[in-house]
Amino acid sequence: MENATNVLQQINSFVWGPPLLILLVGTGIYLTLRLGLIQVFKLPLALRYLFSKDPDDKDGQGDVSSFAALCTALAATIGTGNIVGVATAIKVGGPGALFWMWLAGFFGMATKYAECLLSVKYRVVDENGEMSGGPMYYIERGLGNKWLAKAFAFFGIGVALFGIGTFAQINSITEAVNLTFNVPILATAIIITVLVALITLGGIKSISKAAEVIVPFMTVFYVASSILILGLNIEALPSTIILVVKSAFTPTAATGGFLGASVMLAIRSGVARGVFSNESGLGSAPIATAAAKTNSCVKQGLISMTGTFFDTIIVCTMTGLILIMTGQWQGDYAGASMTSMAFKQGLGGWGSYIVTIGLIFFAFTTILGWNYYGERCTEYLFGVKGIQPYRYIFIVLVSVGAFLKLDLIWILADIVNGLMALPNLIALIGLRHVINNETKIYFQQSKEKSKAKLSKTISSVNEI
Repeated sequence: MENATNVLQQINSFVWGPPLLILLVGTGIYLTLRLGLIQVFKLPLALRYLFSKDPDDKDGQGDVSSFAALCTALAATIGTGNIVGVATAIKVGGPGALFWMWLAGFFGMATKYAECLLSVKYRVVDENGEMSGGPMYYIERGLGNKWLAKAFAFFGIGVALFGIGTFAQINSITEAVNLTFNVPILATAIIITVLVALITLGGIKSISKAAEVIVPFMTVFYVASSILILGLNIEALPSTIILVVKSAFTPTAATGGFLGASVMLAIRSGVARGVFSNESGLGSAPIATAAAKTNSCVKQGLISMTGTFFDTIIVCTMTGLILIMTGQWQGDYAGASMTSMAFKQGLGGWGSYIVTIGLIFFAFTTILGWNYYGERCTEYLFGVKGIQPYRYIFIVLVSVGAFLKLDLIWILADIVNGLMALPNLIALIGLRHVINNETKIYFQQSKEKSKAKLSKTISSVNEI
């Protein structure tokens, strides 16, 4: 097993080497500049779209509401990456990893906007009458490269079955429940597997209904608890933020149980864990976005962009600051245990319960979201006849994931994530003109509508 771990670690180091990191962040930087800092200037508009209903969207093509589509995407993104992933990043890369996670999240918002815009623009209706979309469709229909589209779908199934979708989530749930409530791992694994089977066999509508209820509740619950801990330790917050920024550009010294980290290790850990959490550039969220009822690919892109904001800029930040503030990043704990101890230190005995409950909800909804992503990739490669066999394989892998070694799980997840991101990033670069043109046309038309509306109002006033 040790030899297998070493081999996978070498593959992981190659996949997540400088080229992919540069491509990921570079694509986000390019799109940010090309779209005029859209994640800054259009974020208020995106949030307004998210929390208001547009009557025009009722007549739009799609299977679920824009909000439900975002919740399904958030169900997959707000998961163990926000609790376990952040802990792993800071444990390996030091406090500076949180800074690079912020940076990846900021530029990732532009990437998320672009990929979700393309998903709605190039989506299709499958044989079951459901909307299908995502990178495999905009790679094929936009770039005209079917081979690259199939490669994305293949890697997407790999991430769903062996990466984010199964092993990392169920392993984190069973470990946290065992640690906090002393429930046997086997019992928890059986319960989660049964619940996953009951919901996922119902398809996107069943998954989105569950996500619409669980995602808002779990996010508010976790963030409120985090704010309470930060508030109780407010005097330590400035020095914590200074440490994060300082460690991002200087090697972290070894103290306590921490081995020390180089700047490159901080960058790699922060970006890799940030992508694992918010999935910007990975190409997963566009698959859920394609199911949204909407008449505008730009509008849905803006709504989808808020997912990265909530996931990384808010939730990951909360976890990271608490881990650093409490000093648990230097201790002997790792993964969910490390975050649990940090919350316990901040809120007493209740802290570990909050982390465990949050982790259960986060990880469970991630399993649901990734089941759908893998299903759409399977449908693209094998047609609708492949959906049912895929669902059964997914459920089986969820059940066995609880008994795998944590280190091996994260390495495997990183590898398939990186391989999935490559075709998607190539497509975003290749379709950059489409993204830019659609954005320009939308905002130009919005400006003209606003002028016409204002002119009509003035005319009405003059008539009176």
